Amino acid sequence: MEAAVSPKYPRPQPGREYVLTLSCPDSAGLVHAVSGFLVRNSGNIVESQQFDDRLQGRFFMRVHFDVSDPDTNAKNLRYRFGPVAEAYRIDWTLSEASTPTRTLIMVSRFGHCLNDLLFRRRTGALNIEIPAIVSNHRDFEGLAETYGIPFHHIPVTKDTKAEAEARLMELVRELDIDLVVLARYMQILSDDLCKRLEGRAINIHHSFLPSFKGARPYEQAYARGVKLVGATAHYVTPDLDEGQIIEQDVVRVDHSLDPGDLVTVGRDVEAQVLAHAVKWHSESRVMVYDNRTVVFR
Repeated sequence: MEAAVSPKYPRPQPGREYVLTLSCPDSAGLVHAVSGFLVRNSGNIVESQQFDDRLQGRFFMRVHFDVSDPDTNAKNLRYRFGPVAEAYRIDWTLSEASTPTRTLIMVSRFGHCLNDLLFRRRTGALNIEIPAIVSNHRDFEGLAETYGIPFHHIPVTKDTKAEAEARLMELVRELDIDLVVLARYMQILSDDLCKRLEGRAINIHHSFLPSFKGARPYEQAYARGVKLVGATAHYVTPDLDEGQIIEQDVVRVDHSLDPGDLVTVGRDVEAQVLAHAVKWHSESRVMVYDNRTVVFR
C-alpha cells in the first residue's frame, strides 16, 4: 500500500535530490571544498548541518542538496567527489534522498514498536520500505497480513539458533535489506551475526539497564520506586546492549503508578525513541565514530 504524505513535507524528488554525509580530520577549507563541488555540479543546498569535534579534531557534515542539471546523477556525483574526498581524507556516503531504506523488522511477543513503525510507514512519516517481518512467534502474523507485508516465522531454540540466524541472513540478502530493526525481538543475536549486521541493525530497550536486568524489569523498577522511565535505541554490536546510542528519552513517573502503569508509559517511550532512531538512520542523519554517534536531527 502506498504511504500517504503530508503536503507540508513533500517527498524528495527522485533523481534530483541527494544527501552527502562526511567525516574527516578537521582542516581549513573543508566547507569551501564541499561548496565548490556542489557549485560545479549544479547543486543547490536544501539543508546543511555540521559539527566540529574539537576534542577529537574531527569534522562531520551532512548536506541535502538538489541539482538542476538533468544529466547529473548519483553515479557521476560520486565519481566527481572522489578527488575532494581523497584530498581531505574524507569518509563519505552520497545517496538519493528519495530512496526508501529497505527495512526488515524483527519482533517477539510485544508488538507496540512494530505497530508504531508500521503506522508511521503507512502515513509517510518514515521513508522506509518493509519487505518482511520476522518473528520467533506467530503472534503478529495477522498484523503483518493487515499491512500486506510477508511474515516469516523463524522459531529459535538453543539447538536451532545457528539455523535461524542463517535463515535471517538469507532474507537480508534475498530482499536486499539495508536496515534490520529489533522491535522488541527478545533473542540475543550471536557475535558473528552482530558483526555481519554492523552499522545496519538497531535495537530498542528500556533504559533501566544495567540496574534491572532480565525478565519483568518494570516490576523490579516499581519495587525500587523509580522516578524516571525511559528507553534507548542503539546500534547492535557483539557487546550486549552497549552499541552506539542513537536516541534516548525519559518520562517522569511517581508513586501513584503501579507496575502495569509503568509498562504502559515505558512502551510509549520505547515506540517513540525507536521511531526517531529509524527515521534519522533512514535519512542519513546518524554518523558513527568509535563508540559515539553524531546525529543531525
